[in-house]
Amino acid sequence: MTDAVLKSSNPTDLAQRSSRRRVLILDTTLRDGEQTQGVSFSPAEKLNLAKVLLEQVRVDRIEVASARVSSGEASAVAQIIDWAGERGLVERIEVLGFADGGASVDWIRGTGGQVLNLLAKGSERHCRGQLGKTPEAHIADIRATLDRAHAQGLRVNLYLEDWSNGYRDSPDYVYTLVARLAEAGIGHFMLPDTLGVMTPDQVFAAVSDMVRRFPGLKFDFHPHNDYGLATANVLAAVQAGVAAVHCTVNCLGERAGNASLAEVAVNLRDQLDCELGIDETHLVRVSELVESFSGKRIADNAPIVGADVFTQTAGIHADGDRKGSLYHSRLSPERFARRRSYALGKLSGKASLAKNLERLEIELSDEEQRRVLQRIVELGDSKKTITTEDLPFIIAEVLESKDYTHAELLSCTISSSLDLESMAGIKLRLGDQVFTATGTGNGGFDAFTNALGRILKRQGMTLPPLIDYEVRIPKGGRTDALTECSITWQTERGDLRTRGVHANQVFAAVGATMRMLNIQLHWIKVGSDRQGR
Repeated sequence: MTDAVLKSSNPTDLAQRSSRRRVLILDTTLRDGEQTQGVSFSPAEKLNLAKVLLEQVRVDRIEVASARVSSGEASAVAQIIDWAGERGLVERIEVLGFADGGASVDWIRGTGGQVLNLLAKGSERHCRGQLGKTPEAHIADIRATLDRAHAQGLRVNLYLEDWSNGYRDSPDYVYTLVARLAEAGIGHFMLPDTLGVMTPDQVFAAVSDMVRRFPGLKFDFHPHNDYGLATANVLAAVQAGVAAVHCTVNCLGERAGNASLAEVAVNLRDQLDCELGIDETHLVRVSELVESFSGKRIADNAPIVGADVFTQTAGIHADGDRKGSLYHSRLSPERFARRRSYALGKLSGKASLAKNLERLEIELSDEEQRRVLQRIVELGDSKKTITTEDLPFIIAEVLESKDYTHAELLSCTISSSLDLESMAGIKLRLGDQVFTATGTGNGGFDAFTNALGRILKRQGMTLPPLIDYEVRIPKGGRTDALTECSITWQTERGDLRTRGVHANQVFAAVGATMRMLNIQLHWIKVGSDRQGR
């Protein structure tokens, strides 16, 4: 890296250079994302993710597979290509292939694909050590594949695998490789930091050098996150002049993964003022889909898409927001079709409580708020997680309010036996009436919900669909530890998450269900009261 390159990294100059410049985003979740340990998408999952990425999130390009992996992979690519063909999007579907005597080219053409991302060796060490070939022989193989691809109507981009190490260890090899192929009809030269070893300064210097040496070529940057620098490296590459950057949803990828699509898109817009085609309101949705299909959960504090990232915990932050949105930034939740919340716990203050009461349309006197806040802090001190949905029950407990005791489980017996259906018998108070019912099911909770459903059916009600069910115990917990059951229900007002705590996980789920029922009944009561006014 020359001093001249390093001296050109003035932040003001860089921001001006990238201002309003159109940057393309290639998402490689369906290809590189499958290199995450334990992740394999079915053809149907790949097709649905491709639809969301291209039509809703609106990424510019997607890399969907590696050639010759399996017949199932060929079927998945063909399905994506068929769908994309109906919408004029085929040219945005790309497939990784190899200099393998034309086999990859034939495989891609067989699926109907039109774009080959050809893998070449971007470091002399890989060329000689892995392929056992001279640079001249490798270039000849690449040219042969290019000729075959072009003859069959494919457009070709070129990956320079391990470019980051190759540029550091043998830059002349990299220069020669690119120079010899500069006029070979390659659309984009892709510069991967294959092992995620570069820093932003190194990325900026190296990419600037490539862009300056080969001004007529288009370069992509493909990062990896081994040092946690993938997103920062993307910004450096864009500042240095790349035409496109690669990323994956939820950072999926080999080892520590790739750069996050959400982080990359938002940072390019907010930090570098780049022009993008991304629709930010669908970033959370595609994150949730990938989470579900991959089985890889993201952290609650993951930027942009994490469950907690628009939640203020400290009371002083809630107070500042109430007095003038003092703790807001450009990262507003509304950008991503989300909402701001204020956590309740031992750090809560009056403003945190007030914000949650406003959301629930509940009014309390100053003294009532003081008593409720005291109870919230006590619960927070015992490490209990408190949600907005928990708040009415805390209020009911502290103030002895009847608003959220519309339904009460008076007794419940659940029995399970090996190879037999579980049975449940319940006695339930709804308002002033008491009902009993029995139910059977595939497990104790299923039996309970079937019994409860019978009672509700007599009242013209049904249980809302259950869309997520999660059971947890504290880390290091004993066999007698409390179990926390969180259930997400699909209601007319949107998704509702309720929680139950009990030493028995079935009864924890029962508690979560009773909370949901009381909230539903309260909504009905409030609606009825408003109509009667």
